[in-house]
Amino acid sequence: MLENRDYMRNDPSAGNPLRFRWSACVVIMIGLILTFAGQCVNDVYGRPGIEYALALAPAALARGQVWQLLTFQFLHNGLWHLIGNLMGLWFFGRWVENILGPKRFLVAYFGCGIAGGLLQSALMALFPNHFGDYVFGASAGVMGIFAIFARLESDSEIRLNFILPIRAGVLLWVTAGISLFFTLVPTARGGATAHAAHLGGLLAGLAWVQLGWHRDFVVLPWENLRGRLRAWRPFQARQRKQELVRAASPRGQPWRNAGLKTEPDLAPEEFISREVDPILDKISAQGIQSLTEREHKILADAQKKMAKR
Repeated sequence: MLENRDYMRNDPSAGNPLRFRWSACVVIMIGLILTFAGQCVNDVYGRPGIEYALALAPAALARGQVWQLLTFQFLHNGLWHLIGNLMGLWFFGRWVENILGPKRFLVAYFGCGIAGGLLQSALMALFPNHFGDYVFGASAGVMGIFAIFARLESDSEIRLNFILPIRAGVLLWVTAGISLFFTLVPTARGGATAHAAHLGGLLAGLAWVQLGWHRDFVVLPWENLRGRLRAWRPFQARQRKQELVRAASPRGQPWRNAGLKTEPDLAPEEFISREVDPILDKISAQGIQSLTEREHKILADAQKKMAKR
């Protein structure tokens, strides 16, 4: 059914104040706080060496400890380090999650964090004297989420340090410039900050918007990969195209208008199962750009039917 699709379904908690749903952004924030509390307890009563098994280190990554690409994003060096990332998630993450949805938000957040971690790790491996031996923090993922926000809401005003008003688009390029400078000039004057990780997260966030992945109807490359590979018939498509080129219509234009007709008199359930579901499956397999004009019209009719119910 059409209402079973994520992008056609209303928020289940809407209109029901007794039903509460945790957002992915809030869950991440709670996870960061609990992890930091665990770090503090471990400092006093545990074994501090455990923390370095979870931080991201190029040598460990080369030995196959790939989980560090995720675990390093939950660790923090100090309280203000944690608070800064929590504020970034609170101010930008909730808005981005509303646009992307929880699933895509999680992929974007952790994906940007991984991208930043990989860039920082590569530079740590090449220049250990300048970039250190390990890195941890949620900053790369937060920077990626900020980049998505700034690209989609570039004219929004942000109060830098709660005082200085600055447009989000301007702050994005200022932040990117600072990160790039201290990545190219890794001096200690840049502070104990993983600027390369920040830069990698920002670039990943910009790429996310550039590729159109913030739109829920754009299929991510790894979504339904098996179904798309199964439906991929390059030679059959080429043969079909040749047949269409050779075909001729004796009446000319009228057949095109006939092809745009839909079946509005069908019951909503039958109309959705017969006409809409195959189109939605086609979007999942091949992307919305593969739809014909007739299929776009069918989707528009379906939305009208749903609105009347």
